[in-house]
Amino acid sequence: MKRYDLRSDTITKPTEGMRKAMYQAEVGDDVYREDPTTTRLEVLAAQLSGKEKALFISSGSMGNLISLYLNGGRSNEVLTSMNSHILHHEIGSVASIAGVLPIAIEAPRGVLSAANLQGKVKGGEYDMATTTLVEVENTIGGYCYPLENLEGIRDFADTHGLKVHMDGARIFNAQQAMGIPVKTYAKYADTLTFCLSKGLGCPVGSLLCGDEAFINKALTVRKILGGGMRQTGILAAAGLYALEHHVDRLNDDHRRAKAIAKALEESDWARVDMEGVQTNVIFFTVPGFNTNEVIKELAEVGILANHEGPIVRLVTNLDLSEEDSDEVCSLLKAFKPRKLS
Repeated sequence: MKRYDLRSDTITKPTEGMRKAMYQAEVGDDVYREDPTTTRLEVLAAQLSGKEKALFISSGSMGNLISLYLNGGRSNEVLTSMNSHILHHEIGSVASIAGVLPIAIEAPRGVLSAANLQGKVKGGEYDMATTTLVEVENTIGGYCYPLENLEGIRDFADTHGLKVHMDGARIFNAQQAMGIPVKTYAKYADTLTFCLSKGLGCPVGSLLCGDEAFINKALTVRKILGGGMRQTGILAAAGLYALEHHVDRLNDDHRRAKAIAKALEESDWARVDMEGVQTNVIFFTVPGFNTNEVIKELAEVGILANHEGPIVRLVTNLDLSEEDSDEVCSLLKAFKPRKLS
């Protein structure tokens, strides 16, 4: 039986072309800033984001942490969505390492607006933390930030003397889905991270982008975190290949996600958030049935899924072909959950 892994877009394996690029990569010692392939990747990332400089890092979590460390600052506060990755999936590093207190704000789909931030800024009182940073995530749960929200947040931050960090782990998905260039999104943030190891299909790595002064400081914090690496060109070559060959094809993932969501919607057992399927992420529930058992039963027919509580998540990715997508749709239409809650 063939297995269709839709747990995440992080499970993809390097393509043949990417492996060849990695094998042929020119390398040097990146701690000495002498790896030419890594330098080329950082220059390209800066150009794509519209920022002065970029830094190759091991993960998006590291990039978020560096920005929180530098632009948040110990004993200060960061305003963020209550659904954000930095709250739920970065092991409390925002507080334990960056020393920043996250203030979780409720917002529709986790998409903040200036209105959500009103009245949340603190500063000047001797017994309170000072608010220094706003963190946004684009996409969040596969949903793209409207530009008007980002523009409002930028204006709000400027009015209150705050920095803005954008966790853009899947920002190229937003670019392809909305037709808005990454640099347009990024202009509303002081710093930006984006992942190479999700929809772009690399084995590892992210980029942290910002102005020159910030990136120079980020080098030091990367070293503090143990993130100084040597012949990184082998990994950076994968990133260059992905940015040159795998961005446009994200549209395939989005189209397949919509087809799979439609198949779920047409079933008599799933309740799908169709409005939320803007990119490659699908959320659904199975009312009346035990979610853990549903995940196991889906695996029995070859579909691997993730879930948090009662919400099941499927993520289309580079390793799912058109034929695979069609077969997943057929399997879902024929599927019947067995075990009630």
